[in-house]
Amino acid sequence: MDFAIATVCLSGTLDEKLQAIARAGFRSVEIFENDLLSYAGTPAEVRRMAEDLGLRIAVYQPFRDFEGMPEPRRSKVLSRAERKFDAMAELGCDFLMVCSNVAPDSLGGIDRAAADFRELGERAAQRGVRVAYEALAWGRHVNDYRDAWEIVRRADHPSVGFVLDSFHVLVRGTDLRPIRSIPPDRIFLVQLADAPLLQMDYLSWSRHYRSFPGQGELPVGDFLDALVATGFDGLTSLEIFSDRFRAASSRRVAQDGHRSLLFALDEAARRGGRPSPVALPPRPACEGIEFLEFTIGETALPAFEAVLRALGFRRAGRHRSKNVTHWRQGRVNLVVNAELEGFAHSFYVAHGAAVCAMALRVGDARQTVDRAVALLDEPFNQAVETGELEIPAVRGLGGSLLYFVDSASGLDRLWEVDFAPVQDEGAAGGTGLASIDHVAQTMSYEEMLSWVLFYTALFRMEKTPAQAVIDPGGIVQSQVVEDAGGAFRLVLNASQSDHTLSSRFLTEAFGPGMQHVAFGTADIVATVQGLRAGGIELLPIPENYYDDLETRSDLDEAAIEQLRANDILYDRDGAAEFLHAYTKPVLEGGFFFEIVERRGGYAGFGAANAPIRLAAQSRLVPPPGMPRVGGTGRTDPAGEYGL
Repeated sequence: MDFAIATVCLSGTLDEKLQAIARAGFRSVEIFENDLLSYAGTPAEVRRMAEDLGLRIAVYQPFRDFEGMPEPRRSKVLSRAERKFDAMAELGCDFLMVCSNVAPDSLGGIDRAAADFRELGERAAQRGVRVAYEALAWGRHVNDYRDAWEIVRRADHPSVGFVLDSFHVLVRGTDLRPIRSIPPDRIFLVQLADAPLLQMDYLSWSRHYRSFPGQGELPVGDFLDALVATGFDGLTSLEIFSDRFRAASSRRVAQDGHRSLLFALDEAARRGGRPSPVALPPRPACEGIEFLEFTIGETALPAFEAVLRALGFRRAGRHRSKNVTHWRQGRVNLVVNAELEGFAHSFYVAHGAAVCAMALRVGDARQTVDRAVALLDEPFNQAVETGELEIPAVRGLGGSLLYFVDSASGLDRLWEVDFAPVQDEGAAGGTGLASIDHVAQTMSYEEMLSWVLFYTALFRMEKTPAQAVIDPGGIVQSQVVEDAGGAFRLVLNASQSDHTLSSRFLTEAFGPGMQHVAFGTADIVATVQGLRAGGIELLPIPENYYDDLETRSDLDEAAIEQLRANDILYDRDGAAEFLHAYTKPVLEGGFFFEIVERRGGYAGFGAANAPIRLAAQSRLVPPPGMPRVGGTGRTDPAGEYGL
């Protein structure tokens, strides 16, 4: 199977697009007509540039408003096609894609369109090229792939083929079963695109909101299942019109495109019980978070350790060869790295005190890395001392690390192998923090779809529909990716406004990263009271919230008062309940902790309370450029925020 991507998917000039496409590992490309028309060089120069990059120009597209034109326009459009064949000869391309007519003066009729394509096929054959027909979802007379296929079938010419585009098929909700009966040799090109589910006209939907397979909400998997059933193994390409992609790095978008194709086609082959065209290692389940690693400067280390103690954590071990400590409470493991060299220190220099790594439990750590690398992620290796474990890892968000541990290879023994146990004063007790319920990562708006794809392609995880959350400084887009059993929950946040807390975190932390960690507890009231007794300051929630909660819930007065006294937010879904509270920021970039209690199988994240929480947090953070009241600088997180 041959993979390609259309130049329309990417930002930049034509030469920049081709370079990004080649670097992402593609070997074929579709040249979008406007990219060629706006290029200052000749088609022959574009051909040489592509060849130098190892790219084959597989498709030139689109050729518009062809079939069903009345004379004299019919003759003129055929002459225009001949000119396109000339350009294709210079490009070294033998395939012209034709999309269905939208011209108001075009004429309908299957036989008329078939006759036009038969003549176009004859002219194409004389030039040694091929043409293929695609039904646009908003085509004037042909907007259904079944009609387009019937036109191609009646044209009955070897140089005339059929194009299937998942977007145009799926947005109209067209029956997919007829795809299975189309002869695979008549399908010259398959174009894949996903999109969020929206209520708008097809043209606007297509031109602004497409995404790569796996990033949207269209049933692309069902489309691919029907395609796989035909036995098709030809040219499969991506054609994405997206405002997000036009504002993003062409290199990253091209890499995402290649990753999405690998993932989508491998999954389709597995569902269909057929050999995979890419043969990825299987998608692993994520069994939970083994540890989070914080990088901290030496001067800030005592203050941060004081925060951890106040949260109920106790030092459980000290690394045998590094200035790294292991802190534990319940099933939560935190690593604090104060080394002056190595990866964690480099991350600290770039971002300040932050979470620099996350380790996930999987069934097979090495196989998980192999899958990540096959999906174009970058592996990470760092020298370890003799006798210490080498934990496999890949690069994650913002240059952070994603480690993998398993029991089969003994990597889950890292606490006894790499760390010497210590007897910490006051080690008994704790505050009831039992687990890591979820973590939240913040990124730029243009990056969000990339990381949704990264996690869902790598792990056996699903995404929830994106939500728009109101922040006093603008709108925050929030999307959850999680495994079915809730062992790993990840909230991704991004905003186009520079004034939201999400965007300000990016500025304060000098790039994307983990903005907060939520700990699970079986008794949030007892936990919150324990935190306060230890000196942790909680985010104050306005009285108005609790006054309103009395009117919209069936909680009794005593329960409301208990929530109010402890600054706990409340949500309910049927009989299931969710209680959560937040600390004030505990690190210099605005990082904070959340405490949650889930009752009765509650599966959400208290989204209804997000505007309340964000407004409360905004009151603690002055506008950009204003000093923090009582701030002590970037080296004393506990004095400034947490205790």
